[in-house]
Amino acid sequence: MQNSEYEQQYKKKVIDFFDSRTSYDNDYTIHRALPLVDLVQLQKGQKVLDMATGTGIIAIAVAQIVGSEGKVTGVDFSSGMLAQAQQKIEELGLQNIEFLEADAEYIGFNDDSFDVILCSTAIVYFKDILAALRKWYRFLKPGGVVGFSCCSEESCGAPLIIEICDKHGILLTNINEPTGTPEKCHHLLTEAGFKDIEVKTQQLGFYRNLEQARAWNGGWFHPRENPLLEVSSKEIEELKTEYDQKIEAEATEQGAWYENLTFFVTGRKL
Repeated sequence: MQNSEYEQQYKKKVIDFFDSRTSYDNDYTIHRALPLVDLVQLQKGQKVLDMATGTGIIAIAVAQIVGSEGKVTGVDFSSGMLAQAQQKIEELGLQNIEFLEADAEYIGFNDDSFDVILCSTAIVYFKDILAALRKWYRFLKPGGVVGFSCCSEESCGAPLIIEICDKHGILLTNINEPTGTPEKCHHLLTEAGFKDIEVKTQQLGFYRNLEQARAWNGGWFHPRENPLLEVSSKEIEELKTEYDQKIEAEATEQGAWYENLTFFVTGRKL
């Protein structure tokens, strides 16, 4: 499969996944997003860009801080997510948020346009993370701040799926690998030109019941490759069965642990 064809298929898969999440907001999704807002120390009147805004969790919190003299622009390519976000800002009566339906990885803005750029948990979906960070550097005013969050390589059930597939000769690449350690996050921001880089770590893992834990459908997200697309439906079912067995074997009385070590990363354009 050619790169352009795979990327189109991948993007559609991501859009369909997020469009289907009609009840996205909950304690977990809110709790993992809002620490970014605290870290960037927003001021009234600032202009803020929220990349991959989703249902606007970050954008709405920011809009309430920057006030009527400030402005928030939220970008996402999921019309379903943006519909939820739009409904929320209408109910709240917020006038300082604009949502754009576009691919956050490729959208362009004028240089020196924003005081702050945020991206909560979505940066790993980008095909070229360093290129995105370099663009964000240009979009920021001098003194502006970038903030993003991401998960460790051991998070979100990925290691177990990789382990099982490896036994079948299917080599998967972890989507969290490029930003999967504090050192990698620091290096990416340094390469993009940012200074005053900080990485805060927070464990957001939790226990799930077995029904929730066995929910893997055989899918895999990765912006550059997905060998599971070439695997037969019969073998996918075999992989899912092994996954379920492993989950059950490792579960405790509390349930199955869902690892989610999260990094909250900030840097400044001097």
